[in-house]
Amino acid sequence: MDESHDFQIVRPDQGRSRTRSLAKADPGATPFKVVVDPKVRLDLRRALVDLIDYHDEALAEHFAQGKLALDSYKEYVELFARSLKETMESREGVSYLLRSVGFDVPMEEINLHPELRWKKGPAPFGVSLL
Repeated sequence: MDESHDFQIVRPDQGRSRTRSLAKADPGATPFKVVVDPKVRLDLRRALVDLIDYHDEALAEHFAQGKLALDSYKEYVELFARSLKETMESREGVSYLLRSVGFDVPMEEINLHPELRWKKGPAPFGVSLL
């Protein structure tokens, strides 16, 4: 029996190449609006990668110097996440990201608790984007 479906299961090597990107390479290829300037997104992504590298190197250096005790890779990931979280919750961390995309905002004007304002319906992701 041959039924027509809207989808089919194919092997990963069949069909078009698979990418790990959330956004289409060509903004015109998507029916959704591109909300943020691609250059701003790229600059922000680079700043975040630099920040991640900085935290990784700092933790590794502290461990190598005997200033930081680690019992497992699990603990390393937990400390790494805590370090990034504390930076992103600080005015200095947000200021760094703002400067990386070309904004010079005085520290006292940085909002550390911006509201997610969904346009339609209830917040689909709850209080965060995840």
